[in-house]
Amino acid sequence: MTLVLAIPKLTNNQIAWRAAQDIQDGAYVNLGIGFPEKVAQYQPPGREAIFHTENGILNFGEAPQQGEEDWDLINAGKKAVTLKPGSAFFHHADSFAMVRGGHLDVAILGAYEVAENGDLANWSTGPKGVPAVGGAMDLVHGAKRVAVITDHVTKDGKPKLLKRCTLPLTGVACVTRVYTSLAVIDIEGGHFVLREKLPSLSLEELQAVTGAELHVTGPVADLIVPEL
Repeated sequence: MTLVLAIPKLTNNQIAWRAAQDIQDGAYVNLGIGFPEKVAQYQPPGREAIFHTENGILNFGEAPQQGEEDWDLINAGKKAVTLKPGSAFFHHADSFAMVRGGHLDVAILGAYEVAENGDLANWSTGPKGVPAVGGAMDLVHGAKRVAVITDHVTKDGKPKLLKRCTLPLTGVACVTRVYTSLAVIDIEGGHFVLREKLPSLSLEELQAVTGAELHVTGPVADLIVPEL
């Protein structure tokens, strides 16, 4: 834990910014409730994603100014949204038909745990848990690409990237990339493959706070993000 506390790390806004840089122009994207919703704030100039929400809106826009909310227009996290030209409304069942039919390019979700084979656990039945897994189980197997954004460790310094998940699974072998507060890591061939890390962090320090082996198959880029 001492090592974790000594390491400067990215903020949630910076993690969300980094994840947003990999979303292609015109991609159909679903963002998980809570932290992943921040990704929508950081679309690169010249690129525009089309955001989908499970409760039945396609191509919603930015959050309205405080006091200007229309509470008939909300996302799956019950947050007020605006509409862009060409936005569409549809039934909840049609929304999940889009998800299950493979029509989403990317789903970006939060996580409690990610295993080296791509298993994801992002719900819990504990004292502060939720009663069921919800729509995430559809998203992780319906979207063409599933990415996770998360702190690299738990609040008490334990690794969130593990050999095997210990919590109930959301999906099996579904995650392909993880953006953490310390690194960008791909999942390939049942292994964590390191792509980027904070320049102030050695590979040994990063490995010490990761619960499975980090593989290096080529140059590891510096994880550089703006001040946000």
